[in-house]
Amino acid sequence: MKIFVCVKRVPDTEARIKIGADGRSIDPAGIKFIISPYDEYALEAALRLKEAQGEGEVTVVSVGDAAAAEQLRSALAMGADAAVLLKGAPTTDGLATAKALAAELASSGADLILCGMRAVDDDQQQVGPMLAELLDLPCVTAVTEFQVEGGKVVCHREVEGGVEVVEAPLPAVVTTTKGAHEPRYPSLKGIMAAKKKPLTEKEAQLGASRIEILSLEPPPERPAGRIVGEGPAAVPELVRLLHEEARVL
Repeated sequence: MKIFVCVKRVPDTEARIKIGADGRSIDPAGIKFIISPYDEYALEAALRLKEAQGEGEVTVVSVGDAAAAEQLRSALAMGADAAVLLKGAPTTDGLATAKALAAELASSGADLILCGMRAVDDDQQQVGPMLAELLDLPCVTAVTEFQVEGGKVVCHREVEGGVEVVEAPLPAVVTTTKGAHEPRYPSLKGIMAAKKKPLTEKEAQLGASRIEILSLEPPPERPAGRIVGEGPAAVPELVRLLHEEARVL
């Protein structure tokens, strides 16, 4: 079974983000970059599926600049068999990214393509469904766990009040969210083995981005807190403020 996992290089979710001097990008100085956490869930799901079947191949694919090779090596250390870096300037245009991935995966013979539900830097949740549409494949999004059986993928999605079960024929595109697939840590053996695994670099077929970032600005600072009183006597005033000022009651 050939499984492809699309991953993205993003700033660490615990990093302190600063706006760059141009006012349109972040300052990368001192920032650690990682695989987007939702993409890590997808990679873990792919590795477990391969292990459960006892055979198969997991290939990670990323669109980005040369620095993204670091995250691909991390994926190889986790257990992926091969990696492909589609080199191009990172873009916020989800469709451009999806087209670059589709150009690479169209003739790959993929049985299953996994993506994170969203990237934690732009939160667009676009690339997976767009990729499926470009490849004319069925797509199931926001999947917490899935099984492959009888030429189909059986996906579980958490919805209000329960779990939705969706079946799709293979090949298919599945986007994952937090659930059953907690990512593993690379072992020392895996880190050493990653150095010998193939990492292919190609020029991405990105085309022109249709999205331009005009400016970035930090969120407004939170107003200072207020102490409205102490003990049970403060409850009436607290309820009044929540009702009249905060308007949450």
